[in-house]
Amino acid sequence: MRSNFTGLLTDVGGLRVGHVTDNVGLTGCTVVICDAAMTGGVDVRGSATGTREIELLRPTHLIQHIHAIVIAGGSAYGLAAGSGVMRYLEEHGRGYNVRVARVPIVPAAILFDLALGDPTARPDAEMGYRACSNATNGEFPRGNVGAGTGATVGKVYGMAYAMKAGIGTACVTLHNGAKVGALVAVNAFGDVRDPETGKLIAGARNPQGSGFADTEKVLRGDLSDTVCAFTNTVIALVATNARLTKEETNKLAQMANNGIARTVAPAHTTVDGDVVFALSTAETDLIAPVSAIGSAAAQAVAHAIMDAVMSAESAGGIPAARDFHA
Repeated sequence: MRSNFTGLLTDVGGLRVGHVTDNVGLTGCTVVICDAAMTGGVDVRGSATGTREIELLRPTHLIQHIHAIVIAGGSAYGLAAGSGVMRYLEEHGRGYNVRVARVPIVPAAILFDLALGDPTARPDAEMGYRACSNATNGEFPRGNVGAGTGATVGKVYGMAYAMKAGIGTACVTLHNGAKVGALVAVNAFGDVRDPETGKLIAGARNPQGSGFADTEKVLRGDLSDTVCAFTNTVIALVATNARLTKEETNKLAQMANNGIARTVAPAHTTVDGDVVFALSTAETDLIAPVSAIGSAAAQAVAHAIMDAVMSAESAGGIPAARDFHA
């Protein structure tokens, strides 16, 4: 099911998205391949992150371009998927030329999904390789796929009262034709609210009855029955076809992170590993103020989060928004 939010990350152009999904183990990985080397940036707001090669995205580092980004389940074990992506790219002649070889630059981030499905099922290098083989520059699946297969939200009372989430996407177009797309894997500790109305659409369910518990209200009260485990993350990737410097691309990632704060309540907690990647595809010579692109990126991320929960289906005994609102 597609939510009311339109557009895809791949509408930006120059990007391919591929998933591998383990519907038995309830985990998976997602890769975004850059058809040409692209300028990257990153912004980290969570306190429980699991990442690979993200420091080189920062402005002070030598590397200026990257070749793919990986998002995977499996907690820290899932970082192994990046090795498979590197192998695929090397076989296709992609990578940073170090004279004796080409080294693909593949930043990655993981989410914790071991509490749903089989905790011994984890994305590995082979899964990362297959995700590259599945990559498309057109329509791609959302919801319970790839890194979103085991994703959930609303875990203040533990998994027993959580709701299913997954992968979502959206794209915003500026007046001059510049595009900003987003892809988000939503595995938050908090709830998800409609950014337009503030209405809860997915999150912790009330243990004492029907309806939502409202995590923010719970955190202001008695916490004796709550569960604040390090099992949560929102990982987003935003991309624009406008031409940006490395410094500007990092600013884009920073502003895009506001989209998480608009929809996830609470966001960026000590038990979340929130990370936002940003890419400038430089597919066009379009130039737009970073403030305008960043504002659009925050909107795209907010819409992609909504799409992730509206596209998700129940799994592992965890209901989805479509079941809760039926």
